[in-house]
Amino acid sequence: MALNKLKNFNDPVYGFVSIPCDLVYDIIAHPWFQRLRRIKQLGLSNYVYPGAQHTRFQHVIGAMSLTQNAVLTLEQKGVAISQEEKEAVYAAILLHDIGHGPFSHTLEHILVKGLSHEQISLHLMQLLNKEMEGRLDLCIDIFTNKYKKRFLHQLVSSQLDMDRLDYLRRDSFFSGVQEGVVGQDRIIKMLNVFEGELVIDEKGIYSIEKFLIARRLMYWQVYLHKTVIAAESILVKALERAFYLAANGVKLFASPAFAYFLYQQPHATRFFSDKEGISNYTQIDDDDIMTSIKVWCNHEDKILSELCLMLRDRQLPKVVIASEAFGEEKIKAMRNKLMLLKNISEEETHSFIFTDSVKNRAYSLDHFHINILYKDGYVVDIAKASDQYNIETLAKSVTKYFLCFPKSLEKSN
Repeated sequence: MALNKLKNFNDPVYGFVSIPCDLVYDIIAHPWFQRLRRIKQLGLSNYVYPGAQHTRFQHVIGAMSLTQNAVLTLEQKGVAISQEEKEAVYAAILLHDIGHGPFSHTLEHILVKGLSHEQISLHLMQLLNKEMEGRLDLCIDIFTNKYKKRFLHQLVSSQLDMDRLDYLRRDSFFSGVQEGVVGQDRIIKMLNVFEGELVIDEKGIYSIEKFLIARRLMYWQVYLHKTVIAAESILVKALERAFYLAANGVKLFASPAFAYFLYQQPHATRFFSDKEGISNYTQIDDDDIMTSIKVWCNHEDKILSELCLMLRDRQLPKVVIASEAFGEEKIKAMRNKLMLLKNISEEETHSFIFTDSVKNRAYSLDHFHINILYKDGYVVDIAKASDQYNIETLAKSVTKYFLCFPKSLEKSN
């Protein structure tokens, strides 16, 4: 490894994180990867938790650090991992989020209809692989779970991957929500491989229980906090209005990269074959969106301008959470009242009054299981191995419904 590539990051969560090889250095130095510095990890969660300003860049560096620790643990337990496999799995965890657009999950499927960030990540990896003359071949095989050593893919993508371990610990750190703190060091020390699959030694069972409970609490308290839902929903509504205006020939302020998406409105069917689309996607970030939002506050379209003012000044709508879907009659009555208050059409009220649902399931029995390995070689799913009844409960999906509406409707009652 070249001396000028021997770098360290001083991470506030884990301390010093080293760059282990030339491949990792070259990925981090690439402009597409550097874009992750300009994309917030938690969308608009900072509207509730002011410290939650950390980025996707910080997250993937942290996830790589945990992956390095996991590889070391597995090697100490006799698991054979070659240098090429190490470099490939580090590259895979680094690149797993490279397809995220502005504000991470908030605007998924908004800029490009029908494409997830995982699909875009894979495509960008393939393009990078061509640029790097095949150095990412094994990385892509691990990412897509085509490599024979399945545990390497599970370190990158599973219900106990280094991605989840990092984002729970990091999001807890920056939001200040202590319920999300997990003992990542303890969990990593308990990792093992059995019949090619990632497992947990039985001594780690209680750490896994805490991990699953922490994940559930973080979803309700941070990721699905009702005010975060309100802020991110208004951002989506503002962009939907902007896309509608752009489709009808209205001129809107936007950076060149953002303007491409506003006026071309690409779809999944043709996006990957469009070099201009990829070029703009790998440039667009949070700043493009928020700069437009600030400018649009003064736009002559009163729907767009009001939505943007709500975001800029954090004048968010009222949010009501319920365990059952809201009745259509109640929503219709609200729409009628808002039509009179704002002198807008029924269709335009959908930008201010809307309902949807959110789901939370901390552990899925439908995907890669978290298995506990006992000393006698017996392997049991965590949901059955745990003596905590609530672990089985965590495998059940919980749905909550929310209704957003202007606070002015309350005052007019």
